[in-house]
Amino acid sequence: MQTISKASCAMASFPCSRVKSGLCIWPSMRQVCLRKGLPYGLFRFLSFPFRTLWGASRSLKVTQFCSVTSSSSSLQIELVPCLKDNYAYLLYDVDTGTVGVVDPSESRPVIDALSRKNRNLTYILNTHHHYDHTGGNLELKARYGAKVIGSMKDKDRIPGIDIALNDGDKWMFAGHEVLVIDTPGHTRGHISFHFPGSGAMFTGDTLFSLSCGKLFEGTPQEMLSSLERIMSLPDDTNIYCGHEYTLEK
Repeated sequence: MQTISKASCAMASFPCSRVKSGLCIWPSMRQVCLRKGLPYGLFRFLSFPFRTLWGASRSLKVTQFCSVTSSSSSLQIELVPCLKDNYAYLLYDVDTGTVGVVDPSESRPVIDALSRKNRNLTYILNTHHHYDHTGGNLELKARYGAKVIGSMKDKDRIPGIDIALNDGDKWMFAGHEVLVIDTPGHTRGHISFHFPGSGAMFTGDTLFSLSCGKLFEGTPQEMLSSLERIMSLPDDTNIYCGHEYTLEK
């Protein structure tokens, strides 16, 4: 996985890396959401020698990048940059006005984003316990009365947790079904949130644009199994990752 991380940094140093499909990837743009075809490319990348950037782009088979997505359903997703390279995501249900945030590493950027649209916060969703994904929990909970959702395995490590979920649990965000998927490797209690009706998957620190997360608590086999679970999702699934590691510093 280190090779993939180095490849992503190398690709980001070029003004434009053009893959075989004709997509031009500009490092100056925030590349956040990508089609689920990338996990398949990760395994192809591990299976074949990395010789050139052109060869890497062919192996990765990246088919689509986008910054902020408004899904075809009533769920809208807004990117909120936090800290140095973290991403939080605001979820807004058009029909009910329900608002959630995924992995708020700090509170101020989230508060500012909510204030600009005069919205309240109903839920806080955490993929894992690390502070750069939960640092804003307590202030946001105190300010808005939001409920904190996370993994049962992390119930003693996620600040302010109210609802603890297990692998395979189905939870409702307004009218949207959310499937909880265990994705250990980065941490032992890491989960991902899949919104099948909206084609959205929030992977936290399991899968990034061109790499996977570091193994702090899990094993390589656990990470492999987690990536295989992501691969099993429909091909049109959009992946929303927790960090931006592909841009020039």
